[in-house]
Amino acid sequence: MAEELTPETPEEEQPIKQRKNGLYPGVSDELAENMTQGWADTELRDLEPVAQAGHAAARRAALSARFPGERLVVPAGNLKTRSNDTEYSFRASTEYAYLTGDQTEDGVLVLEPTADGHEATVHLLPRSDRENGEFWLSGQGELWVGRRHSLAEAEQLLGLPARDVRELPEALREATGPVRVVRGHDAGIEAALTDKVTAERDEELRVVLSEARLVKDDFEIGELQRACDSTARGFEDVVRVLDKAQATSERYIEGTFFLRARVEGNDVGYGSICASGPHATTLHWVRNDGPVRSGDLLLLDAGVETTTLYTADVTRTLPVNGRYTDLQRKIYDAVYEAQEAGIAAVRPGAKYRDFHDAAQRVLAARLVEWGLVEGPVERVLELGLQRRWTLHGTGHMLGMDVHDCAAARTEAYVDSTLEPGMCLTVEPGLYFQADDLTVPEEYRGIGVRIEDDILVTEDGNRNLSAALPRRSDEVEAWMAALQG
Repeated sequence: MAEELTPETPEEEQPIKQRKNGLYPGVSDELAENMTQGWADTELRDLEPVAQAGHAAARRAALSARFPGERLVVPAGNLKTRSNDTEYSFRASTEYAYLTGDQTEDGVLVLEPTADGHEATVHLLPRSDRENGEFWLSGQGELWVGRRHSLAEAEQLLGLPARDVRELPEALREATGPVRVVRGHDAGIEAALTDKVTAERDEELRVVLSEARLVKDDFEIGELQRACDSTARGFEDVVRVLDKAQATSERYIEGTFFLRARVEGNDVGYGSICASGPHATTLHWVRNDGPVRSGDLLLLDAGVETTTLYTADVTRTLPVNGRYTDLQRKIYDAVYEAQEAGIAAVRPGAKYRDFHDAAQRVLAARLVEWGLVEGPVERVLELGLQRRWTLHGTGHMLGMDVHDCAAARTEAYVDSTLEPGMCLTVEPGLYFQADDLTVPEEYRGIGVRIEDDILVTEDGNRNLSAALPRRSDEVEAWMAALQG
């Protein structure tokens, strides 16, 4: 990795001639002048708006109606340091991307109140100025990190007026009237508003934006389908290389899926869980550094995030050698039966909690049947005794965040009823820890989860991830076909 150009000798020891360019000491006047000349005009014109521009405008209009007369500030966020002078890859805040379609670091959307609503403006870093040295000497200049869109280009792409974000903090400090900001993304913007905002009012803005995403529009549904389709191909990739994973580790699986995510999307939507053997009993096993052994199960929980930042969230539990043992099949089929019951409960007008209750009832019945817990089933459910082995809720909302709409109020989310356009996961599981002495030894170290992404439709539901088989015999046939 290249390092930024720095003076070879302290500034006070450099010749006067080389210090006349005060912005970048150590650069001669001749070189500084040379670098301002001979560049072609690369301004892009007649750009098509981003695909979600119209949808984003409708979302802003709905937000405007919710907070009349108030200034609303929604930052994209800044680069975060990974180590020393390197940063993590940037991912714009969900709220900002949802309302603009933009994914630019340091961007800020401002909705200024007007007599009849709000005027929306996006504040961005403009292109590097070729009249100064920033574009080639600064670590964030164009020749270092790539070309940014000009403000004029951004206006075409987003359908919004665009201004220089460097001027925004001062403008916010001088502004009057009520204001709300989405916190946690841009400390500089928050500092400019310190005396103008309250945590309670800002939290209300975050909640409203979270609840706005509970029902997906047509664009979002299409993106979620794309994410699921890419994820299915990523799972196929993994099955084809399980022999190589056995020769290395779970990281081969992680890397294989990541390749698909980067080729067809933006990234993985969350840290992939590539849990083989007893690691499958750890719900969020993301270390992915364990062995992959024939005869064990592989619990793969992974999702592709699209270039527009919508993610899938899918889990399959696969026999590494392509065939379930009798006990593995028994446990897997119980989880499959529970998932079938959960998916059947997803329909408009149903209570959000119904699919969880349906799946838990099936698992409780199987645990009683196997003699692992004393019945009857109603007693087990009333006392929650099945939770020793089921551990987690059966699903969650899905969208731009893998656990989408997380700031929504309880009455708007888990205590609500399902509506067409909602998308949620159905993901029951059974997990028998390797050190659980309450179950027979042969159960210990087996973990099974099956997860699909379910869209609520007008007349029921649609499984967006149905391209991946779920029934145990179908999984085996699918793996055999992929492995030749």
